[in-house]
Amino acid sequence: MNAQGSTLGRLRGDFFGGLTAGVVALPLALAFGVASGAGAAAGLYGAIVLGFVAALLGGTRMQISGPTGPMTVVFASALAVVGGDVVVAMAAVMVGGLVQIGLGLLRAGGLVRFIPYPVVSGFMSGIGVIIILLQSAPLVGAPPSPSPLGAVLGLPAVFAQFNGEALLLGFLTLVIVFRTPMAVSRIVPAPLVALVAMTVLATAAGFAVPVIGDIPRGLPALVLPAFTLETWTTVLLLGITLGLLGSIDSLLTSLVADSITRTRHHSNRELIGQGIGNLLCAFVGGLPGAGATMRTVINIKSGGSGRASGVVHALFLLALLLGLGPLAERIPLAVLAGILIKVGVDILDYRMLRLVRTAPRADVAVMAAVFVLTVLVDLIVAVGAGVVLSMMLIIHRLARQASFRVRPLHREADAEGARLDSELERALESGIRVIEIDGAFFFGSASQLLDRVDQVIGTRVAVFDCSRVPFMDLSAQFALEEMIEGLKAQDIAALVVVPPAIHEQLLRLRAPHLPAAILRDDLAAALVDARALAARSEAGLARAVRV
Repeated sequence: MNAQGSTLGRLRGDFFGGLTAGVVALPLALAFGVASGAGAAAGLYGAIVLGFVAALLGGTRMQISGPTGPMTVVFASALAVVGGDVVVAMAAVMVGGLVQIGLGLLRAGGLVRFIPYPVVSGFMSGIGVIIILLQSAPLVGAPPSPSPLGAVLGLPAVFAQFNGEALLLGFLTLVIVFRTPMAVSRIVPAPLVALVAMTVLATAAGFAVPVIGDIPRGLPALVLPAFTLETWTTVLLLGITLGLLGSIDSLLTSLVADSITRTRHHSNRELIGQGIGNLLCAFVGGLPGAGATMRTVINIKSGGSGRASGVVHALFLLALLLGLGPLAERIPLAVLAGILIKVGVDILDYRMLRLVRTAPRADVAVMAAVFVLTVLVDLIVAVGAGVVLSMMLIIHRLARQASFRVRPLHREADAEGARLDSELERALESGIRVIEIDGAFFFGSASQLLDRVDQVIGTRVAVFDCSRVPFMDLSAQFALEEMIEGLKAQDIAALVVVPPAIHEQLLRLRAPHLPAAILRDDLAAALVDARALAARSEAGLARAVRV
């Protein structure tokens, strides 16, 4: 009985979540369609086909897919490049879908797991602020701004176009979505309550407020994507761009959904599902899309937790397309703005914001940079910059942790450690220097080794102790070879102590200045050999003096 009740609860949540997400998706799909140049219907077709297919085949159970801002911009550029030829533009959409399927089959989706949390945090909070800024004008009955910065700069114009009736509807919507008791929200989501109640109020009172407006009707005609020899390179490049952008956009939304629900999506399956959806969009003249962050969060906050929510979202839009459009045409935009502002407030990453004063400064800097770029520049640019900045900080940390010493270090006070310390002391007295390399030995730290060359001039043998190096890249290998070559030119012999794994790596590379003859697996054995080399060098020098 409990299991049955739980199942019914999930289905109820998926139904209301998908329905609410569908209502929010409707004006966005129409607007994206118009902005793309393909028409409002194209946006609706894309939302239905991609939303349905990705919900069934994708790897993020509660994700809502459809036309998004970045994908619309690229498609609009593609349509302009091909002179408005929809058939050729749809060929680029088809290629984009195939690219996404290929990335999924190649398991490239797993790379999204390497995006650091501060990047995801800045992205989430940035999206939340974007939603709030973009919906501030519709909340008071003014036309929406196309960008967050434009929304801030356009505040004086918003006050000039103030609509008291729209503000009343928006205010009441905010009261409902923020103050509805949880006991009621479990049965009917607060956003849906606000949507129905405020639409009825606006219609009954005859409020003159902006509404969703006319909705296209009828099923799409079949489109056969095609291109010529003159346009195939253009189609290929645009298609690859759409595929990569759609993949990044979708997987970022999946990460946001994971963060909210404490679940884990299947990246490669998500790419395949998105790719098949976009591939089919090309055959119905639909706008390409991706996982939509705002609609996905709306779905989750309204109770959606499974694939059924995405299916309900697509079927709702299909029902409007088939004749139920008049039921949604009178929904006030101020009501939608109030619902979306609640989403914007909820999506802010309060967990990270509470740690701003105590978290490592580097992580806070990454989060802040991604947040600013998300709000003021572009979502994809922000994430790319955040990942690059995080990589640079990690490289800096690893490089700082690496140490290079040209003197014996005190080891643990055990018999073996005492014996090795004694060996090192004797080595120093016999004209041998030990260059201890501790930590990651890679391009970020390799230059530090070359700075130590002056400290071993005048010795007979240099022993490079790399026994505590976890890995060595080609840059480090070349730096080591360069130093050994320079020492050899001054008649200073060299031995290199490396862990077994790096020993095998160097042997496979067949480095000319790192032959097997100078590689050792043990420091104590290397010091014994070094003393023998030093003794031979001293004997040779003595003979040369006598002559």
